[in-house]
Amino acid sequence: MTRTLLNRRSFTLLAAAAVAVPALRAQGRPEKSRLSIAVGGKAAFYYLPLTIAEQLGYFKAEGIEVEISDFAGGAKALQALVGGSADVVSGAYEHTINMQSKNQFIESIVLMGRAPQIAMGVSVKSLPNYKGLADLRGKKIGVTAPGSSTNMVANLVLSRAGIKATEVSYVGVGTSAGALTAMRSGQIDAMSNIDPVMTMLEQKGDVRIISDTRTLKGTQEVFGGPMPAACFYTQVDFVKANPNTCQGLANAIVRGLKWLQTAGPSDIIKTVPESYLLGDRALYLASFNKVREALALDGVMPEEGARTALKALASFDPSIKPEKIDLSRTFTNDFARRAKEKYKA
Repeated sequence: MTRTLLNRRSFTLLAAAAVAVPALRAQGRPEKSRLSIAVGGKAAFYYLPLTIAEQLGYFKAEGIEVEISDFAGGAKALQALVGGSADVVSGAYEHTINMQSKNQFIESIVLMGRAPQIAMGVSVKSLPNYKGLADLRGKKIGVTAPGSSTNMVANLVLSRAGIKATEVSYVGVGTSAGALTAMRSGQIDAMSNIDPVMTMLEQKGDVRIISDTRTLKGTQEVFGGPMPAACFYTQVDFVKANPNTCQGLANAIVRGLKWLQTAGPSDIIKTVPESYLLGDRALYLASFNKVREALALDGVMPEEGARTALKALASFDPSIKPEKIDLSRTFTNDFARRAKEKYKA
């Protein structure tokens, strides 16, 4: 009798295990075990989830070796994807809309930022008597790279004051020490950039902030709704041919986002490369606290956010016709939802 019960119990446990194993292995091996990722300004908080996933070995845990190429701005990273030298880009979501308007289809597969984290400031030295946006006509405005999301935000802010992009000069200054130098040396009169650069300039009294999307509240004020920011995007054909690889990438990022939700200042300092601190650990951490809520929570793209992005782009770029853009083809939440399920609390 006892033996029968044991046998039945053993059989039940074995059967359960047999069911569980395929479920655990359901994702399958990545189709590409080595990937080239392009990013425009990797040291910025905008791309912190990418750095965390890389530094903590989350890509390797998914069976993927990543080679990350860092460019001066998001527009350059996009060029790498289009030119075929990168498989995936860690960049701004709105590029998927811009490219579709040119009949080229790229798709976001996991969201890293739920606010752009871009601040626009005027030089206290160059424009000490600044009174309003009209004062920027004919001035030089620093952006990470022409055509990048920092350029997009500047265009949007200026357009609301009736200033066209052709009425100012945009200068690519990158996202780190070069940007600080450009502002402090007087090479530019204003700047649209990301943290930690903008907080460093702000706290040292070099700039006066005139537009700020580093918080959810500020983003709502500038865009009128949630505005998705950094994501992994790639060619639609790549997603179709490499679903397991895309799932692995999404898993790594969502795991990184999960880690960031509970990470303290000392955890961040220990994890990011020393060069990211730009020589000022305290200001770096002050910057992180300012943008922390802008990081995505679970990698899922909000549909309302996609609509906000389209509306914003169309408001100053006449080449983008909202009625001709199919937002459902600019992102997929399939991978993020599976990753969210895998790493749920």
